[in-house]
Amino acid sequence: MAKEKIRCSWCSKDDLYKDYHDNEWGQPLHDDRQLFELLCLEGAQAGLSWYTVLRKRENYRKAFDGFDANKMIKYNAKKIEALLQDEGIIRNKLKVNAFVQNAKAFLAIQKEFGSFDQYIWQFVGGKPVVNYVKSLGNVPAKTAQSDAMSKDLLKRGFKFVGSTICYAFMQASGMVDDHVNDCWKKKRK
Repeated sequence: MAKEKIRCSWCSKDDLYKDYHDNEWGQPLHDDRQLFELLCLEGAQAGLSWYTVLRKRENYRKAFDGFDANKMIKYNAKKIEALLQDEGIIRNKLKVNAFVQNAKAFLAIQKEFGSFDQYIWQFVGGKPVVNYVKSLGNVPAKTAQSDAMSKDLLKRGFKFVGSTICYAFMQASGMVDDHVNDCWKKKRK
């Protein structure tokens, strides 16, 4: 019988969470569309659990045209109202409207920096920050880097990008490696 891999304790809920942990969370992400999707979805989780959003992720992808920012900036009041009736997503008017606003800000950053990836990774100097984490209790909710990211994103017109959301985004996108030390996914310096 194969021995179960040691994972971060937060992902032990079920196979969906284990798969997300093993194949996505903490992996350095550099695709602009995927980074945009992840930032939006991290914002959608505000006040909720990531598990709630993760279970609805495919519905979000369908509802928001695969997070194609060029399509999202064209959403009108009728489209927004249809999204607010979609039971497959979190039907919060502020969050749905934030996705559209974030698409506009995202495209402006791409134009200014050449890519969102180039812009967003500057907050960690272009490479992942590897933290040594004995237990989940040692993981901060935010850092000076997430504070700086949040402040700059807000200045550029993004919504639902507070420092705690930005830190969760940094962890999920691999900008920060907060896998616990004994987790099989932990990077070593």
